Amino acid sequence: MANDDQGTASPSLNILAQYIKDLSFENPGAPRSLQSRDKAPAININVNVNANPLSDSDFDVVLALNAEAKEGEKVLFAAELIYGGVFRVTGFPQEHMLPVLFIECPRLLFPFARQIIADATRNGGFPPLLIDPIDFAQMFAQRVSEEQARAKVQAVPN
Repeated sequence: MANDDQGTASPSLNILAQYIKDLSFENPGAPRSLQSRDKAPAININVNVNANPLSDSDFDVVLALNAEAKEGEKVLFAAELIYGGVFRVTGFPQEHMLPVLFIECPRLLFPFARQIIADATRNGGFPPLLIDPIDFAQMFAQRVSEEQARAKVQAVPN
């Protein structure tokens, strides 16, 4: 049943499309960077999520992943992926829209983006980089608290 007793639509979240917007893999020291090493390189991973409305119910959610492996100051590889999805979001109360867009949508995109990064690093001659699961709820909570702190600073008169 699509409607509840009040005549409002049941919450619905559908993926209409998924796409790679940008994919980059750099192996600047190849073939020397592919030599075996005594210790694992330092790997830094950055994650960002953005969402933009396309219509009243359709949203473009973009997951950006940047991974860089270094040995000392030397970059072994750098991978960048901007992976998006078009989502149809209907029936959610307005106060739930941001959590749906910034937690649930990237949670659905992440396994695909993770596989693309793993394949790119493997195809670049390295062991596949399997990014650990990401706590998008914690990321969202941190982003909200940072924006609230920024708003408080801006509200203070000089």
